[in-house]
Amino acid sequence: MTWIIIIAVLLIVVLIVIAKYNTLVRLRNNRENAFADIDVQLKQRHDLVPQLVETVKGYAAHEKETLDRVIQARNGAMAARSIDDKIAAENTLTSALAGLKVTLEAYPDLKANQNFLQLQEEIADLENKLSSVRRFFNSATREYNNAVETFPSNLIAGMFGFRKEVMFDLGDTRATLEEAPQIKF
Repeated sequence: MTWIIIIAVLLIVVLIVIAKYNTLVRLRNNRENAFADIDVQLKQRHDLVPQLVETVKGYAAHEKETLDRVIQARNGAMAARSIDDKIAAENTLTSALAGLKVTLEAYPDLKANQNFLQLQEEIADLENKLSSVRRFFNSATREYNNAVETFPSNLIAGMFGFRKEVMFDLGDTRATLEEAPQIKF
């Protein structure tokens, strides 16, 4: 009789470990899927940046340093492979694009250019979509991190190498990006 109880307890423990492990895998995969959604938006963003820079070059040839910074940030973002590297690279690109927006205020003719206006509208739309998918990614990351850090799943997470993951945070540029964009004509 005691053997049956011991076997039953062991079976219950094994089933709990399997269930917690499967939950952690599901949450990790959900987080990675959420980042795949971000990747789609980032690819579109990366495709639009050179068009924007080329349009600006025609009007602001002497702003080469700002334009070079945007292109370098874009290239760095495209070269990033891991989720953590992509988050850091995208924060750099966001900061460079913000610098470009400030530079553009000095060019009223450019702000009236139809091609520029269309690109600016597409980028603004992409930024809104990125904001949305970042929220979903951060929600998936929070759910995953909660599972990795709470008892008893933290025991299973430790045994199988699950670790806390980073959020897609705006970093140092948060204060400037939380302000609503100013549209001037």
